[in-house]
Amino acid sequence: MLLLERHIAVVTGAASGIGRAIAAGYAREGAQVALLDINEQAAEEAAQEIRDVGGLASSFWLDVIRREDCVAVAKRIGEQVGQVSILVNNAGINRRNAFTADASAVIKDWEDIIAINLNGVFNVTHAFLEPLRATRGRIVNIASVQSFVHVRTPNSPAYTTSKHGVLGFTRALAAELGKHGVRVNAIGPGLIETPLNAAVRANDPELVKIFMDHTPLGRAGKPEDIVGPAIFLASDLSSYVTGSIVMADGGYRAI
Repeated sequence: MLLLERHIAVVTGAASGIGRAIAAGYAREGAQVALLDINEQAAEEAAQEIRDVGGLASSFWLDVIRREDCVAVAKRIGEQVGQVSILVNNAGINRRNAFTADASAVIKDWEDIIAINLNGVFNVTHAFLEPLRATRGRIVNIASVQSFVHVRTPNSPAYTTSKHGVLGFTRALAAELGKHGVRVNAIGPGLIETPLNAAVRANDPELVKIFMDHTPLGRAGKPEDIVGPAIFLASDLSSYVTGSIVMADGGYRAI
């Protein structure tokens, strides 16, 4: 038996990177997957790739900062796909402006990053709360190594704040929703090679070196490195795990 058979999973930010890899991994384990992204075309292409190899997948446009749209897409998925039992909150952005940078840039960073990385997690989770409670479902939030530390590079403090918030939200919901049988956990990636950070990696090798010098495994992660933890947390293998974060950071926090 596949680990996620009979589950319907929603993945936000599923058009590329970590979200796309998780969606494909869930489909391989038997889940029917709804891929949500602001890039509707790329999300549909990712869904088609899943269907091409025999998986079950559909795609939906969503901007997670728009609360009313989150409610609407939850309703559409309920009507067109079925009752959701797994939610992965993956949609997010990052920018690397220091707090002492130009004030207008710092303010925009704060507003945009908090809106997507933190408010977006709230919006989507709240929109899907009813089916998740009905199915005694599982929520997997994509946090970060920066849920604990501010990495040793100039970086927008908004990102660190948002990811601390995601971990706090994870723990708060685990405590509240446990009585409903809903498990809520997080994954803490380190430096993962995705389209989101491709330009930074290409243009700032010193930044990559700073990460690698502090990573015992000595390499950046791939989106596929997050798939195993995501399957574990969504499956019955983790039936007594809630309020936890699984670090997938190559050992960054170990030293």
